Order: sequence, then C-alpha cells, then structure tokens
Amino acid sequence: MIKDKIKELAAKYSDEFINIRHHLHAHPELSFNEFETSKYIQQSLSGWGIGYEVKATTGVVGMIKGKNSDNLIALRADMDALPIAEMNEIEYRSKNTGVMHACGHDVHTTCLLGAAKILNELRAEWSGNVKLIFQPGEEKNPGGASIMIKEGVLEPKPDAIFALHVNPSLPVGRLSFRSGMVMASADEIYITIKGKGGHAAAPYLTADTILTASQLVVNLQQIVSRMNDPFNPSVLSITSIQGGNATNVIPSEVKLIGTFRAMNEKWRFKAHGLIKKICRNTAEMSGAEIDIQIDVGYPFVMNDEQLTITAKRKAVEFAGTENVEETEMRMGAEDFAFYSHHVPACFFRLGVGNKEKNITSGVHTSTFNIDEAAIENGMGIMAWLAASASTT
Repeated sequence: MIKDKIKELAAKYSDEFINIRHHLHAHPELSFNEFETSKYIQQSLSGWGIGYEVKATTGVVGMIKGKNSDNLIALRADMDALPIAEMNEIEYRSKNTGVMHACGHDVHTTCLLGAAKILNELRAEWSGNVKLIFQPGEEKNPGGASIMIKEGVLEPKPDAIFALHVNPSLPVGRLSFRSGMVMASADEIYITIKGKGGHAAAPYLTADTILTASQLVVNLQQIVSRMNDPFNPSVLSITSIQGGNATNVIPSEVKLIGTFRAMNEKWRFKAHGLIKKICRNTAEMSGAEIDIQIDVGYPFVMNDEQLTITAKRKAVEFAGTENVEETEMRMGAEDFAFYSHHVPACFFRLGVGNKEKNITSGVHTSTFNIDEAAIENGMGIMAWLAASASTT
C-alpha cells in the first residue's frame, strides 16, 4: 500500500532531511532575498530529476507527474526568515547575523523537499500530478504568494492546495486541522495627527495632538466593540504612539501605527471606512488635521470544508486518531490566504514541540526550535495527502 511505502521512505530519509534542515536553518535569508535558498532547492530538485521553473525571482516551482490522471495537486512551502538574532546554542545556529528561521520556514521547505523526493520515487504508484511551490516573502507585504499567483503559479488551476505550518504548542507527532476560517486578514494602519503645538502650560492656545491621539485610540475601539457583530472575529490594535519629547511642550505632530484583523472580507473593508471616518471626526473635534493610510495586507485563510474533512481523515489513516486534533482559530495572518481564495485549500499544523526536551519557545522568538522528529512526520503527511488526493 502506498501509504506504508511513504512512511517507510520518510523514516529512511529522516536523517538526510534533518541535515537539510540544519543547512537551511544555518543560512537564513530575509523576504525576497532568498537567493542561496532558492539555488539550494533548485539543485536538490535537479539532483532528483524533478523539473522546475523560477517565479517571483527566488520562487521555485517543481512538477512531478504520476500516472493516468489529469488531477493536479499543489503543495506549498515558504522559505524566508525573520530579522531576529538567534539565541539558540546549537551547531546549526544561524550564520547570518541578525537573521533567523524563527517561524519554521526552514522546516516547511525541508518537509516539502522530503515529500518531493518521496513522491518522485513512488511516481509510478500514484495517479495525477503534483506541483511543488517553494515561495518567497511570506513575512513581508505584499506577500510572495500574491506575486507567485500574478506570475501564473496557479495556471493551470490545481484541484487543491495544501500547506503545513509548525506549531510549537502542539507536541511532536501530532497534526491539527480546521475547516473554514483559520487565520485572519491583516492590514497596517498609519495615522499622522497635525496640530498647533505650544507650551504645555497654555493648552488652550494649541490644537493638542496628544489629547487627540488619546481620544482616537479609545474611539477606534468602538469599531470592534460596538459596530461589529460579536460573532464576527475582529481585532483592532494601536501598537505605537510617537510624539513629543519634553514635559512642557505640546508637539505639533503625533504618529500612531497599528493593525486591523478580520475573518470577513466585506466587514474588513467596511471597517476601513469606519476607521477613516472616526479619525477625521476625532481630529475635527480637536481642531487638528489628520492623515490616515491603511495598507491592505493578506486576506483571511479559508480552508475548504470538504477538502479539509477529507485531509483530516487521511491524516488519521497516516498518524492515528490520537495524533490528529482540531486547530484553534487564530488572528495571526498568513499569505497562504491568497491561494485559499483561488483554489480549494487546506492549511494545517505540524506539531514540533517537546516539553520534556524543553522545546517550547514560540515562533518569532530568538529561541524558537523544533523536535526534529517532526521532519519525518511532516514530509510523510505532505506526500500522503498529495498522493491520496491525486489518486482519489
């Protein structure tokens, strides 16, 4: 049975791909600068006889042809790192100062490479075709996924697309799935308040930008608490206020930045209008001027219900009922969302944590790491989902 062969090969190649992960982890590259990572992926695919093309400068798209079917399944991995200085004392610690694979993209890339080798070796035993998408720039707007799509990565349109993401709070050996809304859209808010500055002892002679900013932070919270359906997940956070540098001076300018998250595209853009309206009205009441810029980021991740139900059942067949869980909804963002609004998609979680080994640090931290037994599980489940989806 092909499932058993996939598991055997995943176990056989486990050490090889742990070493590959070490190499990738030691040589992280920031978003849209993944040049050496891209070369490494291209060399690996070439060595296994898998054809590929380059998109979005550093993106790599491979293709493996099975037998008998026109089905097309896509598997995606992101490959960029973060501007974080690694604190782990490990042999494969980042060699690039101030850059680290702190979100597990080295793991994602390794698992997809492993799945590619397995699927290619077994290509006479499964039906259909599998597209391998190694994508740049997940961590930075406009998101590598959006650029890859513009350059035709979804042409011809796949029947389904899968991606995994590490989860350090999920024990190694486990997998988790969720249908429907999985992760939120993410938009960046930039606000500049301009007023008449002056002496802090005579605020009546100013248009107080600090007071305006304070009122604005409170007023904006009404959007989520009073203008939104409470059953519609949404978050608005102002994360920085910059203005003034003296105890006796009211500044003429204050800058605020923040983020808006949602799980509904119609509400998302309605909220943008409300943000701008409240900003203008609050500034007008204070006699100040205001500039508002909202940079539209990633949409929300939508997992296709039937595809995800089927994938979860296949995961149970692969890993056992006790190792497959339900993923919680998160207000974090992922540019896999772009694919999910074009193609039936399934974005799932790979357990990489191990409390007994003190592997518990969260993603985007300087001490993030994984239990590398997850590599075998990750490349195996990706190969199995692709092979079984293609065949059925």
